[in-house]
Amino acid sequence: MNNHSFGCDFGSYHLKVYHRDADGFLMQHNMVAVQDRKGVLAFGDEAYAMYEKAPSNIQVSSPMSYGNLASISNMQAFLKSLLEQNIKGQLKGAEYFVALPTEMQERIFTTLIQDSTMKPKNVFLVDKPVAAGLGLGINVKEAQGVMIVDVGAETTEISVLSLGGIVISRLIQTGGRSIDDALQSAIRKEFNFFIGSKTAECIKKELAYATEPEEASMQICGRNMVIGLPQMLEITSVFVYEAIKEQLDIIMDAVKTILERTPPELGVDIIQNGIYLTGGSARIRKFDQLLQERSGIRVVVDGEPELSVARGLARVMNEKEFRPLAFVTKEQKYE
Repeated sequence: MNNHSFGCDFGSYHLKVYHRDADGFLMQHNMVAVQDRKGVLAFGDEAYAMYEKAPSNIQVSSPMSYGNLASISNMQAFLKSLLEQNIKGQLKGAEYFVALPTEMQERIFTTLIQDSTMKPKNVFLVDKPVAAGLGLGINVKEAQGVMIVDVGAETTEISVLSLGGIVISRLIQTGGRSIDDALQSAIRKEFNFFIGSKTAECIKKELAYATEPEEASMQICGRNMVIGLPQMLEITSVFVYEAIKEQLDIIMDAVKTILERTPPELGVDIIQNGIYLTGGSARIRKFDQLLQERSGIRVVVDGEPELSVARGLARVMNEKEFRPLAFVTKEQKYE
């Protein structure tokens, strides 16, 4: 009998999979390279290495776009290939627990796995903010208000939880990639210098601060748009701070809006418990300080923010107390 069970967090930047039998996590860039519009040439970290470097006959893209599936077939091929490479034994008859983002239709991720060649036994869904809360070590089933700010690659999900459910939530189309885009735009405008998205991401990781930055700089390579040739350029942390402020302000305004709409009794709990910050872009330096300054509420940051949702799915799978938080679509119920 096949006892494989998987928890899947389909992020726009990384695909995270928890394997229950091995009690371990797989995480790779959510990228697929397709050659001549036919078969998948590469996936994951290997495909990411090709991004912005491939010839015209090789298309490198993410199967996810702003929390939605851009290509079901590519995502199915990626997931199957990733599991086959890393899991011993057949996958047929496995159970899947999938994190469901806010405002996402339930049937999309269920269809993604059910209609694949993996032939699953069951597909369960867990609301993504609920999974994130569990991954942060919170007992989300208690009668207390918990606010989670999940800053991902392309979206930011702000949610207030209580009694195992979502009381109020908002998904905005702002995240790590919009911060990268802001950097690219600012450098192009200020220096007539063009850089790729990978370089922008590298700048963000090295120099980005959410509040007053420490002095630092780095050399980057790009194309001087005046002479049309590759050149080196020095970028400072102060310049980066000014370039990304607007994007961070959008996130702060969204958090403020949710706090204003939160019922007073839950607001008291949030003040006592603090705001929980997670998601890959939570790694931006002093992000927690900015959020605390703007909200006036203590902020708790996840030590491994990329894996908080996957860790939460693991708790649903392994702890009987939280198993009822997983559900199936209405279509599945009536099959």
